[in-house]
Amino acid sequence: MSITREEELVGMRKVSEAVAYTLKEMRNYAQPGMTTKQLDMFGAKVLSDFGAKSAPYLTYGFPGWTCISVDNEFCHGIPSEERVLKEGDLINIDVSAELDGFWADNGASFVLGKDIYHHQKLVDASKEILRKTLSNIKGGVKISDIGHLMETEARKRGFKVIKNLGGHGIGRNLHEQPEELMNYKNRFDQRRFKKNSVVAIETFISTSSTYAEELNDGWTMVGNRGGYMAQHEHTIIVTEGSPIILTEMNEILN
Repeated sequence: MSITREEELVGMRKVSEAVAYTLKEMRNYAQPGMTTKQLDMFGAKVLSDFGAKSAPYLTYGFPGWTCISVDNEFCHGIPSEERVLKEGDLINIDVSAELDGFWADNGASFVLGKDIYHHQKLVDASKEILRKTLSNIKGGVKISDIGHLMETEARKRGFKVIKNLGGHGIGRNLHEQPEELMNYKNRFDQRRFKKNSVVAIETFISTSSTYAEELNDGWTMVGNRGGYMAQHEHTIIVTEGSPIILTEMNEILN
């Protein structure tokens, strides 16, 4: 969507606060011995306290309030009573929601407790790449140039990008134009970021794989060559200068 009225800005700020606070609280709540279902139900309570509704459930009938992916699961992991979190797990939580007709999306990967499996380097790379990406987005910038920046920064750090996952427009629906804001340069993509547009910008930084494949459960995605992936995501408003980061209170880049 494009922000044209004050009430639209207010609406986007409210739903972005809901998803950002929920993500922050879920990260703080997660601990070894907890199931991903327990973590999801905690997030469900926080979201519902805002009056917000789970976007993946509303849009796709996803079997959970939030997506929680662990270790070799890249994204869209289904919360489960069987999946028990362990010290050193690489966890990704993606929280998106609808509130009063507005939609926002954010996500983060983090290491649970001690970094005994050495995932922190990947997590830090994803954070750094999102931070640099956001500092370069403004009205008129080519979308493909941002993708090129993301892939270049990943390669510098010894990592790859997932080429079939990307950011997207958001606001009045979970996914809007511009779709497919990819982590690599598509030389055929001539689109540019537009001032006042709302977009969800996300990294997909991996150790081994370049494509994500869906498991038989119909949701969870893993790498075509295995390995691990880190994702960090903010919902932003594009401006003539630095973007307005609507989900900044999630503190994922701290």
